[in-house]
Amino acid sequence: MSKKRNKKGPKKAKRIIKSIPELKQEVLQILDYNLHKSFTVRNIAKAVGSNTAEAKRLIDKVLVELLKEGRIEKGSRATYVSTREPEFIIGKVDHVNPRMAFIISDDRETDIIVKSDNLKGAFHKDTVKVVVTKKNRDGREEGKVIEIVERAKTQFVGRIDKSVRYAFMIPDSRYIHTDFFINNDKLGGAQHQDKVIAEIKSWGDINRKPEAKVIKVLGKAGENEAEIHSIMAEFELPMEFPEAVVRESEKISDQLPDKEISKRRDMRSTTTFTIDPEDAKDFDDAISFKKLDNGHFEIGIHIADVTYYVQPGTLLEEEAYFRATSVYLVDRTIPMLPERLSNGLCSLRPNEDKFTFSAVFELDENGTIHNEWFGRTITHSDRRFTYEDAQAVLETGIGDHAEELTTLNAIAKKLKDTRFKHGAIAFESVEVKFKLDEKGKPLGVIPKVRKDAHKLVEEYMLLANRKVAEFIATKKKGDQKLTFVYRQHDYPDPEKLSTFSIFAKRFGHELEIEEKAVAKSLNSLMNEIQGKPEQNVLESLAIRSMAKAKYTTKSSFHFGLAFQYYTHFTSPIRRYPDVMVHRLLQHYLDQGKSVNAEEFESKCLHSSEMEKRASDAERASIKYKQVEFMASVEDKAFDGLVTGVTEWGIFVEIIETKCEGMVRLVDMTDDYYEFDEKNYRIIGQNNKRMITLGDPCTVRVKATDIDKRTIDLEFCEKEKIHDDILK
Repeated sequence: MSKKRNKKGPKKAKRIIKSIPELKQEVLQILDYNLHKSFTVRNIAKAVGSNTAEAKRLIDKVLVELLKEGRIEKGSRATYVSTREPEFIIGKVDHVNPRMAFIISDDRETDIIVKSDNLKGAFHKDTVKVVVTKKNRDGREEGKVIEIVERAKTQFVGRIDKSVRYAFMIPDSRYIHTDFFINNDKLGGAQHQDKVIAEIKSWGDINRKPEAKVIKVLGKAGENEAEIHSIMAEFELPMEFPEAVVRESEKISDQLPDKEISKRRDMRSTTTFTIDPEDAKDFDDAISFKKLDNGHFEIGIHIADVTYYVQPGTLLEEEAYFRATSVYLVDRTIPMLPERLSNGLCSLRPNEDKFTFSAVFELDENGTIHNEWFGRTITHSDRRFTYEDAQAVLETGIGDHAEELTTLNAIAKKLKDTRFKHGAIAFESVEVKFKLDEKGKPLGVIPKVRKDAHKLVEEYMLLANRKVAEFIATKKKGDQKLTFVYRQHDYPDPEKLSTFSIFAKRFGHELEIEEKAVAKSLNSLMNEIQGKPEQNVLESLAIRSMAKAKYTTKSSFHFGLAFQYYTHFTSPIRRYPDVMVHRLLQHYLDQGKSVNAEEFESKCLHSSEMEKRASDAERASIKYKQVEFMASVEDKAFDGLVTGVTEWGIFVEIIETKCEGMVRLVDMTDDYYEFDEKNYRIIGQNNKRMITLGDPCTVRVKATDIDKRTIDLEFCEKEKIHDDILK
């Protein structure tokens, strides 16, 4: 067990040297990982933990051998130093806490630990060159930064703390562990407690804070607009479209030329409708339905033809690629395309003719595909359904297009059953939305409920994405496949899966982690936890234990969906990869040759990075609203679940609001608690109380920090935690 604080214990017994080869390896390791540092025999004896006369005699013998082998050399005053050339590694800084950082390199399986004093002023995500200097007691490599290769960013978001003659900016990011000094003449009009964007003018060093200049005032800390703009600035999300891009979009005609119509399959007479959230403004997918004479059904998945309006070489194209995705914050959308396109020209609004790119299938009542067709179309949406509208029709059988919706839903369920028979995983994580007042203040947290109407749309979008990917992946035989954009999802990392299985076991659930059994076992687990308090925790952790999906030109299995081939075809208004897919699909339909794979792989990498940025920003905005909401209910007791145990605190998820906070060990004054890392628990030294992963508890909000987006909790007097006696 590791403890919260060090306590003086009995003297350690002198270590016994087992063999010359063992000692030789240990001495060499000490010298190799302390490059350019000289060691005496006494220093080495102390380092190996055996400072006896016998040990020193053996060390002398080992040093003679290493000198003969040329692996060390002798310096002045009977000292020794390694002859190994230093190893330089290029990596990115992950500054996890004020004391230390990890350097992550693509060329190494393990990260290098660097103490903050040895970062040479490097910040989180900076690219640095490090040298490995030693191995610590746990066998982990430690090093120091010798050069900052590239700064990740020069502008930061934070809150101004102003005095009479100068000010400091306290960064919002929990990965930045220093304040920035700002002269009063560099404040740009910012006042005390304003949120600002500041630009670094001098990076500082271990003895001197970085100096900065305010370049934009966002508003008062705590106000919704200031905080949301802070999140946008923190993740470098664009505040608005460049004027030139907006002007270019405004020049596009809203007329559909007859010449272009003649090139397309005309499906305007087929019954077509959209199903979207109530507050949606852009409708990029529609479904058409027609009963055929042979008893089968023609079902079309029609997607906004963004590529007709966004042409290569235009400013619109450059901006769409740069943004790569729309970003959905709690109170606003940051779109990939200007409003003229996203909400107007491209949006499949009801009672309007629209250019679309379609996947049309002939299916029977069992969901078996008999024919498929892909190409450009012109369509006309007859009805705009909200999810609630469509759900009401499905539940009552009454309303517009009741027959079509009922049949579509029945076939969608067959498609879903087939997916799960092939090993798809039922991830149904609970999402929340906020009820906001006119100023953006959260009045309540509401779980999102997914019903048949949501699942119906999802199944047909999955069908289109899968079949488009299969069509291209199998179009050319042999090894020379056509370059295309796929959505890849690898098998989960065994170590993460093992950790998750241990966590699930704390709640009484078993999980098989062998590759062949994991999908079936995960589905069984997901079914078991439906409606239980631990549902959200386990679903979230299951998703975290999975590999991250990404875009790539390399066609491969999609683990989560159990599809051999998969792509993103259905959302080009909000995702750039879908735009690439539309262009490539049409290129190959026109019998074009395979395109340059390296060029598209680079675009895939950029799209995956932008997708992660958007996801991080969305989570930050949700966390901000959670913190703001929980600050308003500090006197209320909540039921919670222990979701994490660390040496500094206990993470608890509040069941009612799905918010996560921490009970810090330093605040638990009823006893001295020890952290049992192996068993994911803490134990009271005197009262023997154990708090373990999965334990139910009752907590109250102790403090909230809007800047860092953190919630500090405390256990209530009648906490529902285990009081087991340690045996």
